[in-house]
Amino acid sequence: MNPIAVPRLLADVGGTNARFALETAPRKFEAVAVLPCADHASIGAALQAYLTGPAVRAVYAGAIRHAAIAIANPVGGDAVSMTNHHWSFSIAALKRELGLDTLLVVNDFSALAMALPWLEPSQRLQVGGGVAQAGRTIGLVGPGTGLGVSGIIPAGKGWVALESEGGHASFAPGDEFEIEILRMLWREHGHASAERLLSGSGIELIYRCATGQALGAAEITRRALDGSCADCLRAVECFCAVLGSVAGSVALTLGATGGMYIGGGIVPRLGALFARSPFRARFEAKGRLGAYVARIPTYLITEEYPAFLGVSAMLAERMAGEGHPH
Repeated sequence: MNPIAVPRLLADVGGTNARFALETAPRKFEAVAVLPCADHASIGAALQAYLTGPAVRAVYAGAIRHAAIAIANPVGGDAVSMTNHHWSFSIAALKRELGLDTLLVVNDFSALAMALPWLEPSQRLQVGGGVAQAGRTIGLVGPGTGLGVSGIIPAGKGWVALESEGGHASFAPGDEFEIEILRMLWREHGHASAERLLSGSGIELIYRCATGQALGAAEITRRALDGSCADCLRAVECFCAVLGSVAGSVALTLGATGGMYIGGGIVPRLGALFARSPFRARFEAKGRLGAYVARIPTYLITEEYPAFLGVSAMLAERMAGEGHPH
């Protein structure tokens, strides 16, 4: 790869962790670091902690002039206030604080969606059948602290990412137990969104509905994976089933015949349990359109830091538009 003019700062900020890297050549990411959001009072403080850390100084000692942040939040103006964390900031003020010439802030799942064309076969795992159609819309869902939804649409020689808050669309139950969950959500929250189930807290809610007991998501997952708890296994399988239903609905809505991708931090931890879960069966369970969605492949993203690929492409496009060197 050819070096770029100067290293570019990339960030992928979720509700729990903020991931940082320097891009020193196209799609070459160095000095990768993960900082807990709770350890820093603001996004500016987290960025400064990263930039002054030894990992960055070992790679580059000069000033960073161009940066892009993918953040788990709608981005529709200068003011950004995170949905699942307390950070809020002005993009213009943060740009001044960091002394940047370029600062791009985008929705994290739009960035992740833009990464999809760059994924190598080793960075994804197909679950179930189907064959992707080249040059067609690609969909994306991903449960983590919240539920991200996005996709990319072909536009000329490139792609356009969708900015979506589809994770907050209404949850539709698929069986009697999920109707019980729906009633619980109505009682506790009024609106029953898909994100209430498809998130770390969602696994806990499903378990609580099944047992009347409280247990942390990590422990539920551990017990499901080692086979020591039937209720934990039921909760995780329900989570996977609901994810399949939601992914199938997004695939139908977008016409995502280019493939449907699963991102986020939860599903990769499930390993083989996810592959044998009800996910794919529920993905295809779309009545008269079952044959349509059965032809759409579903992929689990296995790359550890995939959003860097997408936010890098978006920053390069922005810089080209502003006349900066590639």
